[in-house]
Amino acid sequence: MTFPVLGLVLIASVAHAVWNLAAKSVTGRGFAFVLAYHGLSALLLAPVAAVIIATGAQPLNWGLIGAAALSAVFHIAYSVALQSGYDHAPLGVVYPTARGIGPVVTIIIAVAFLGERPTLAEAVGAFTVIAGIAVVTIRPRGGVDGPTSSDGLRRGLAWGGLIGAFIASYTLWDDFAVNHVSDSPLLYFAVSETCVGLIMTVGMVALPGGREKRADFREILLRHKRALVTVAILSPLAYVLVLYAMQQAPVALVAPVRETSIIIGTLLAWWFFGEKNVLLKLAGALVVVAGIGLIALG
Repeated sequence: MTFPVLGLVLIASVAHAVWNLAAKSVTGRGFAFVLAYHGLSALLLAPVAAVIIATGAQPLNWGLIGAAALSAVFHIAYSVALQSGYDHAPLGVVYPTARGIGPVVTIIIAVAFLGERPTLAEAVGAFTVIAGIAVVTIRPRGGVDGPTSSDGLRRGLAWGGLIGAFIASYTLWDDFAVNHVSDSPLLYFAVSETCVGLIMTVGMVALPGGREKRADFREILLRHKRALVTVAILSPLAYVLVLYAMQQAPVALVAPVRETSIIIGTLLAWWFFGEKNVLLKLAGALVVVAGIGLIALG
């Protein structure tokens, strides 16, 4: 991985950790918040997409739309699960668990279905990631950490595992799409965000509880503008940078390296939400990063 590509991924990591901090501040309105920030992202990206199409830099065709629509389904599942996870457990547990499991699941799928064979360093790195997650989620005897009670911790781990699976799904699919379907990651992501907005709008109207979701949506627009704008800008920025990186480096390297955001997320959880046992969690986060470093080097 070249230094420019590494720089893209590290910038994306910082942006990712910050927008997750903003997302954590909005609780109990997961579906509405996800729709709001994806919809705003789509609106912000629309002029850029129009320029790309108008200049002929990348044509809009059904292949691109289909690939972006499938990506949208994965991203909706990820985003809604993420907000639900943040409703059930601390950021300092859900975030490193989800971001650590993602690369491990990616390796498993690559081995089982894509015929890839990890090196010894990659295999050791995968187990190191799991060990680091265990350290992050330890609650010392006699320690009180509010949401990290036994039941809350188990729920957080379960949500983190589910989120990690969705991370692996959209990472593998989007890597294929930007290397075989679309030459423009920016247009591809803009179309994907538009699909997310359309699918979730239909869901808000057609699914049970639509009236409550619409009320939550209005509440988001009225009372959570700062979080909404922060996520709507930083989320696409982080991921578009990753998409460009995946065009220039193997996904097996990009996916693990972007999880350096775990350290940033752990520190932000301690600083802004007062989550306890920060030294233990940071130690676990460093173990996770060491593991993904082995995966990258392998």
